This record gives sequence, structure tokens and C-alpha cells, in this order.
Amino acid sequence: MNHVKNLCEKYLEEMIALRETIHMYPEEDFKEFKTAKIIIDELEKLGIKVQKNVAKTGVVGLIEGKYPGKTVLLRADMDALKIQEQADVEYKSKVDGMMHACGHDGHVAGLLGAAMILNELKDKLHGNVKLVFQPAEEIEGGALPMIEEGVLENPKVDVAFGAHLWGYLKEGEVHLKEGPMMAAPDIFNIKIIGKGGHGAIPQETIDPIVITCQIVNALQTIVSRRTSPVDPVVVTCGKIQGGDSYNVIPNEVELEGTIRTFKEETRKLVPSIIEDLVRGITTSQGATYEFKYKANYPALINDKYMTSFAKESLKKVVGEENVFDLKEPNMGGEDFAYFAQKVPSVFMFIGIANNESEPVIHHNPYFKWDSKNVGILAQSLSQIAIDYLK
Repeated sequence: MNHVKNLCEKYLEEMIALRETIHMYPEEDFKEFKTAKIIIDELEKLGIKVQKNVAKTGVVGLIEGKYPGKTVLLRADMDALKIQEQADVEYKSKVDGMMHACGHDGHVAGLLGAAMILNELKDKLHGNVKLVFQPAEEIEGGALPMIEEGVLENPKVDVAFGAHLWGYLKEGEVHLKEGPMMAAPDIFNIKIIGKGGHGAIPQETIDPIVITCQIVNALQTIVSRRTSPVDPVVVTCGKIQGGDSYNVIPNEVELEGTIRTFKEETRKLVPSIIEDLVRGITTSQGATYEFKYKANYPALINDKYMTSFAKESLKKVVGEENVFDLKEPNMGGEDFAYFAQKVPSVFMFIGIANNESEPVIHHNPYFKWDSKNVGILAQSLSQIAIDYLK
């Protein structure tokens, strides 16, 4: 424990510099070329074996312990968001319209810090550590392509751990829970096709705007009346597009949104309920529709035993008083879920807010946090890996 802490302090300034450099050059999904180059250079400088271009831009490092044993996977995502940064920081984004507004720059720096720590301790390790730097968590999802390209093999991975720097928790705190941790974030698209015409003569038209309003209201009954109140479900309409002029009733309106669920049976049920509602409402109004549904990442389920194990390791890093059971699962999505489907896994939230009353809002142009928090991330991942390989 003291070795890990001392090494974290030794490398903290390097981690901070890496985080702030990566922050200045944010890149979108599957185009993280500069970020990948930074990662590769750091790993090669440490003498760590590197596999490049996994799932296009992904990078895998392998630390081989002196003694034989199991293999633990540590993962960081590295893509940014299409947001114009407004935060007042010295290392502000230099890429117009792109920003690290979710903490992935810190995830990369934290995992590189863990690489520095674990590489110094490799002569004491019984087994291997795979360092997985994953592209495209935010939109496309890079975890599954990396798995399909063999990231869990050669050597075979036994367990996986990941973390998210979390703006809704206080600095120095770590929150996690066994079982459902984050939801399956699926997407639906509905096109309502009516009959356009003059706004002054609505009786000669089939108004898709009015029909869309009925559908939006009806979709809320899925949560209130069609699914169990003790089975969390979110149905959100996030995009409505239709019409070009105040006095013209358009031909069609497009409606897009997301469904968030934990149970697989509920996940399969909700899209069929949506289409039933849409079919009924459009038919009654003389309109037609097109319905598309995309099953995105599965729900992220933490392994019961490994969660209990991780908590004990985390207590060594932040103290028992700062390790918490997450009160309730988060309805956000996270494609680390694919790793959790394949091997026993744990995902955790590491706080970055100065205090509980002033959360750091993710996906916001003013997203800002103290770079020192990468040290807790690096130390947490390192301690868990060391303890597991014992």
C-alpha cells in the first residue's frame, strides 16, 4: 500500500501534465490519433509491450509480472465531445468545437499513471496487467470492437476494472455497488407522416405536429402505467424536427429519443409498447409512421464478489470512511458493460467535485475539475490490480 502511494506521489506531476495536454487536443470517436500517439509514446518509454490500432485507434499495453498468475484488465476511454469549451482553464481546448467535457482525458492520464506505478512493481507481481485505452465510448462504442479483435485473449483476461471521474461526488470519495450500476441506453426514431397544407385550412390536412404532441404525451404512460414502478425505466424524447414556416403544416415530423432500462426483459418490451402507441395514434388520425429502434450498450452489471473485493482495496487508498455503496444505479450508459458481460468486472465512480452542493456538470461547456484527482484514479486502479494478483 505504501509503495503504491509513494509511487503515485512520484508520478503525479507527470499524470497532471498528461491530462492537461490531452485536454488541449480533444478528438472524436474512432479518430483519437493524437491521443493514441501520446499513450503509445508513454508506454514505450516505460518499456511496456504495446499493441496499436485495436478497433481503429485503441491501444493495449501489457505489463508482465515476474511470476506466473492471472491477468487483470484496467480500462480507460479516450474520446471527447462535440462541445465548444467555455471553461476558464490554462489548458483550454485548442480544437474548435471539441472538448473533453466528461473526464476521459483524466481517465487516460489516470491509467497511464497506473502503468507507471505497476511497471515499477512488476517484479513483485504474480500475473499480468492489461492496460486498455478504448476509443469511442460516447457515441459508437469501442469496447465491443476491441473484444471482437481479441483484447480479452493472449493472455486470457480473468477480471476487469474501470472507473469514471464523477462530478456529482465529492473529491476523495469512491462510490460503487454490486449488480446493476448503469443502464442500457437504447435509441428510438419515429417519423410521423401526415398531409401538409396551409395553416389557415387545417381541415384539409393531416397535421403531424399535433399527432407528434399526442405521441410524446402517450409515451410517458409507459413508465407510469405499462411497466412496474419498482423496475426503473426512462423514456425521453430529446429531438423533434418538423416544419419550416409559421403558416405551413408540414408533411412529416421526426421524433427521436432514448430508452433506459436495467432488466433485459423490460429492454425488449418497451420498444414494442412504443410502436403499439404510435401505430394506434397515427392510425386514428389518418397518418402513417416509420419506427426505428437501435439497441445500444447493455446494462452495466458489477460482479458481486469482485465488488466486495474492490471495496477493500479502495479503503487502502481513500480510507474506509470514503468508500460508499452507491445509493442507486445511474441511468446513464457505459460500454464497459461489454467487458462485464464477458468476465467478472467492477466499475466505480471517483468524485471530483469540490463540495456536494456544487457538482461538476458533465457534457457541459464549463466542465472543469482539479487535475490532481487523476492521482486517486491511478492509485485506485493500481491497488486493485496488485491485490487481485496476490
